[in-house]
Amino acid sequence: MAALAVAVFIFGVAGWIGWSAIHEILTPHLGPHWATLPLRAGVVAVKLWFSQRMRAAAEAAGSTALGVEALHHYSDATTSAAAFAGIAVAVWGGTGCETAGDWAALLACAVIAFNGVIMFNRALADVMDTAVSTAFEHEVRAIALAVTGVGALDKCRVRKSGLSHLVDIQVRVDGDLTVRAGHVIAHAVKDALLASTPHAISDVTVHIEPMG
Repeated sequence: MAALAVAVFIFGVAGWIGWSAIHEILTPHLGPHWATLPLRAGVVAVKLWFSQRMRAAAEAAGSTALGVEALHHYSDATTSAAAFAGIAVAVWGGTGCETAGDWAALLACAVIAFNGVIMFNRALADVMDTAVSTAFEHEVRAIALAVTGVGALDKCRVRKSGLSHLVDIQVRVDGDLTVRAGHVIAHAVKDALLASTPHAISDVTVHIEPMG
């Protein structure tokens, strides 16, 4: 939900920047001061650093919100770079190029909106319980099949919940086993999945089915 809120905010920012850029393009004004160039360069460097740190934290925690925030910082760096280029043209071009920075801002708002779509879709996928990647599901299946007593697998559902994942899996065992023995295998499968890495799994529901 936090990631969705950030995405909606990004759409609002894109609209505000676009409206302001169009207004400045249509309104005669003086060109920007050269001192804004080193300032913009500094913003680009800082935002790229923030983006890298946020991306690393998102991967470590499995957080969609942090991942979206990393993309937000990267978007800021991209738009600041566009602004730097536009301001540079306006400063060095002199008379007749005063609106170069405004055109760069208009381009930047399109980039911001595009990144907003990516952020929104990524966050919406988690909110709507979209299935995890096939590779992740295969990892879960491989861990379950490696447990002693497991003969085969049927359904395997994995969904993300907050910073962790929930697993619902059907395990086939020897049909002649006692209920107690099947229960022991089910617990072994659950323990193996809860202890697995690198994906955080917080809860596992194991259904036992007989072979044959």
